[in-house]
Amino acid sequence: MRADKGRADSPRRNDAHRFAVTVAGQSCLRIPISYLLKLSLADAVGQKAVHASIRDMGRRAMRHFLSDNTSPETVSFHPVRASEKASLGAALACETALRFLFSQLLIQYANRQFGLIDSGQQAVLYFAPHPPLRQKRLNNLISDSFYRSLFMSPCLSGWNDGEAKHHYMHLCHTVLSRSQLNAVIKLREAGIIANNLVVLPNTSNISLANNGTHISLGSRRLTGCLQDPGSGFNPLEEKHYGDLAIKIVEHFLPLFVGTYSAAPYRIDFMDFHPERVLGFLPHELDFTHLRMLWRRWKKKARIRILGHSITPFGPEWLDRTLARAFRLKGDIVPDFRLIDYLVALMATDESPALDGCPGNDLRLKADLGDMGVFDPCMPLYLLYRARYFQCMGFSGFEGRHYSLFERLQGDMAPAVDLQMLITALAYKYIFTGSVTHSDIPDHPFIESERRQIFFAAAAGIPTFYVRTDTSNRLLARLVRKTANIRASRRYTGYTRVRVVDFRHRLLSLLRQDAPELIEASGNAPVLTDLECRLQANGRDTTSARLTRRICETVGVAAPMALTSDTFNNAAENFYRGQLKQEQMQQAINDWCEAVRRLDGFATWRSGHYNRALFSLFKGKDAALFIDTHRRGILDETSSVAVLRRLIHLMLLTLDHMRRQSQTDSTEVPTLDAPCHTAPVHRP
Repeated sequence: MRADKGRADSPRRNDAHRFAVTVAGQSCLRIPISYLLKLSLADAVGQKAVHASIRDMGRRAMRHFLSDNTSPETVSFHPVRASEKASLGAALACETALRFLFSQLLIQYANRQFGLIDSGQQAVLYFAPHPPLRQKRLNNLISDSFYRSLFMSPCLSGWNDGEAKHHYMHLCHTVLSRSQLNAVIKLREAGIIANNLVVLPNTSNISLANNGTHISLGSRRLTGCLQDPGSGFNPLEEKHYGDLAIKIVEHFLPLFVGTYSAAPYRIDFMDFHPERVLGFLPHELDFTHLRMLWRRWKKKARIRILGHSITPFGPEWLDRTLARAFRLKGDIVPDFRLIDYLVALMATDESPALDGCPGNDLRLKADLGDMGVFDPCMPLYLLYRARYFQCMGFSGFEGRHYSLFERLQGDMAPAVDLQMLITALAYKYIFTGSVTHSDIPDHPFIESERRQIFFAAAAGIPTFYVRTDTSNRLLARLVRKTANIRASRRYTGYTRVRVVDFRHRLLSLLRQDAPELIEASGNAPVLTDLECRLQANGRDTTSARLTRRICETVGVAAPMALTSDTFNNAAENFYRGQLKQEQMQQAINDWCEAVRRLDGFATWRSGHYNRALFSLFKGKDAALFIDTHRRGILDETSSVAVLRRLIHLMLLTLDHMRRQSQTDSTEVPTLDAPCHTAPVHRP
């Protein structure tokens, strides 16, 4: 509750009274789930009998549990590397699985140790791409200020000045809520809303609760150059080439949407208002591409009467009657999170975001702030964002386009390997001179032209249109050799391209232009797997698998046989139940393998973990202990004593994995850095 957690003599926060409540005459502490995880870990390692090394590991692990949005967030306990036994993606998926399982152990420990179950409460943690439906319904009934009071994290965890960070998150929520309202004006200017009858979005937006999964990749070579003053590679070059790499990578992002991660979502006809379903797209696409996307989306959705697509009129009784009379079902969207969340702000004519000039993001944010779209205090939202050495301690990129992975090893691992391959190819293009900034002009229309493909894939729209004489030479090269293209009969001067064919063209380009990168990274199986996902009408994609499995839980063959409430509720229950159990089961398997290495002869000879392990198991098999209590972990019925030992063992496992991956600490920056001060964005 300190105003500055970095100072022991700091006064209490001004809002400290918000966290004290009285229940049945007993004083209680009111805290968010993110801080509950940290308190649970502190309690588990704070006992006197705990081995000193385990206690130190617990203290270091606490800084990786934070929350600057509504839901708890975690960051990797250590940077992972590829090895002879596992690819980079496989190593990261394993670390993510163990971090997820560790969070489950902490939640279960807190439920019992802190008396939550006894008092009628139970904290639940699971992967999900959408906020709970009840939270959405409540949001529609209350004001935006009351929503912030209920759901915006007080930032007790992860930030020295949590109160300032909390105010910053209030700003983010206010800005995004107002920005969505301003998007309605753009829809009117684009001609998508033809009259004054609109269904205004709620003044409170809950998109901050579905921030997705962010995967950062760092380059040891670029980081080393930036650490060496004599290398000739300085922050100016990092910015110049980094912006160009982002522009190149954005052309390949349609390969990921729905293929590796997804957020399937049903939209009923009554909700198919453009001001609702188009979300933040008016701030992300040019009017031309926005109109094209909306026209094709209406054609794809089941909202046609006598061959004409219609949208709801507004009065619920009328729209419901039309839907029943003409069987208007609405639509199913493969990844609605990418539509409903502000993932990539479009540049302005005066302020490009990716031209390689220092400070371009600040100029763009100032322009967008004047337009009422964004706030200059917030970090610029991009699909693929640079991680600069001066700010992060390493040079690399953060992929922000991932929603929900059904399988960590089966989906997340190949996605990470593909992200690494595409980024490496981007730098090959740059350093060989194959692609320069002039090949991808920094103009809002050109930017929108390449990003429309990404959003079309997210909405499940099968086609998109590119100007035949586009000045984006990389996109022109891609489209020229894409199968089944033709001149558009509707839009003169445009070429019609199918998304599925464009994805196959991207795959063939990877094989054509990056054979040495594929061989060096061992990513040939990743591309074979990608080809399988793209074939068979996409039945092997993550989006298709999730949709099928959600439908199976309610006994139907297709999502359109269900109303939006039924399907979306079934999806939420699937994420909370069956999918969570499967992911925990796989994580336990990965943990047992990691513990066998930890408890093996080679590690025993080093002597680093011997005493800590002996304090826990007295020489008995640690992996057998996990397997013995597997059912209790999955059913969440383990005792506090068992959970405490499991938490201690997990800390030892994670520390052993860190030591294995961090063979040279000078090459890979650690995550044991001081807590960020608010706000976290550093320009």
